[in-house]
Amino acid sequence: MMESIAAMSVNMHAAQLQQSVSISVAKKAMDSAELVMQEMLEMLPQDPGLGSVIDTYA
Repeated sequence: MMESIAAMSVNMHAAQLQQSVSISVAKKAMDSAELVMQEMLEMLPQDPGLGSVIDTYA
């Protein structure tokens, strides 16, 4: 009986650790994607007239 309680406790802690690691990796990936998007937005031309008129007859 005591062994099964100890095993369940170990398994529960392992699952919590795995979840924490997964969340941490996901946060790192989101931060990395955000930096990439910011850099891509900075590369766009800064022409204020560009895109202000749309040709709807074409």
